[in-house]
Amino acid sequence: MFRKLDPEQIVETASRLERRIAERFPGAGLGRVAAELSQVTREARALSAWLSTPNRPLRAAVALAIAALFAVVLSAAATLRGESGPHSWADWVQSLEALVNDVVFVGIAIYFLLGLETRRKRARALAALHVLRSLAHIVDMHQLTKDPESIIAGGPPTASSPVRTMSAFELSRYLDYSTELLAIVSKVAALYVQELADPVTVAAASAVEELAVNLSRAIWQKIMILER
Repeated sequence: MFRKLDPEQIVETASRLERRIAERFPGAGLGRVAAELSQVTREARALSAWLSTPNRPLRAAVALAIAALFAVVLSAAATLRGESGPHSWADWVQSLEALVNDVVFVGIAIYFLLGLETRRKRARALAALHVLRSLAHIVDMHQLTKDPESIIAGGPPTASSPVRTMSAFELSRYLDYSTELLAIVSKVAALYVQELADPVTVAAASAVEELAVNLSRAIWQKIMILER
């Protein structure tokens, strides 16, 4: 029951976080990022279902293609024994060499065909993971100028300083919401590879999760400064 991520729970968590941010910071850019992430979780729910479902038409087509390739090999092998087959030793060697070449090329073709479904799913998963990576950096950009030291230590702003109107409590909530957004990014990445045990996709998802964790760690350092 608790051994797999539930896409519905991820969608509900993202939607609730979107509402929380909108209620606490109406019109804030972080709220728009949360809305985008909420939409991504809904897309991830559909994509994860597609990734876990066997593509039966494609598998049937692959099976027919493999059967046709085997027929070609069997046909080539039959020439070694048929009436029109080789009769001298040189003919046997030449025919056997051609048969070996056919077997090698057929093996390569079968390997390609068997991985066709996985490569197709991998392409869609990698594209979705690229979106998550971009969202993680966008979340980080929104909290980048949220400096707790400006509240604690004060000091005169410069002409290029960002406008800071948040209280310590509001800044703490803003930073906390940012870490929650990054946590959802990480969970969606894990959802994509939950049913697709492809090494390339798993590595890409792990990279997104590591990015989200590292960004969250930097944000939590700001929160600790505020709590201090």
